[in-house]
Amino acid sequence: GNKMTKEDIIKLIKKQKVAIISSINEHGYPVIRAMLRPRKIERNELYFSTNLSSNKVSEYNNCPKACVYFYKKGLISYTGIALIGKMEVLTNQEIKNEIWKLGDSIFYKNGKTDPDYCVLKFTIENTRFYKDLKTEDVKF
Repeated sequence: GNKMTKEDIIKLIKKQKVAIISSINEHGYPVIRAMLRPRKIERNELYFSTNLSSNKVSEYNNCPKACVYFYKKGLISYTGIALIGKMEVLTNQEIKNEIWKLGDSIFYKNGKTDPDYCVLKFTIENTRFYKDLKTEDVKF
């Protein structure tokens, strides 16, 4: 049928340049920001690179609940995917090495070992998929 599969969703995510991610701030309000697409996708996990000193890192340490949203706008069709789950802040060198990209040295003066460079690991718990005026939940 016309059902979306996990593979379809991953394929769509890989084509996007930007991810919209949300966190909950210290006053309990959602905060939304655009980030570069995940560096790595494995099973039901997405990995992003970011600055340890950023507000979102302290927000996720405080409350790991997160939503990551991707969308693709065609000429007439619109596809959106909302991923609900938990965000973890990783600082271990192995994962930092793994998702490092050459151009990252612009942001992190000390390269892969820069103390301000960290990884956000998002674990998907639920997925809501929207396409052509229809919504469905996809098991991940």
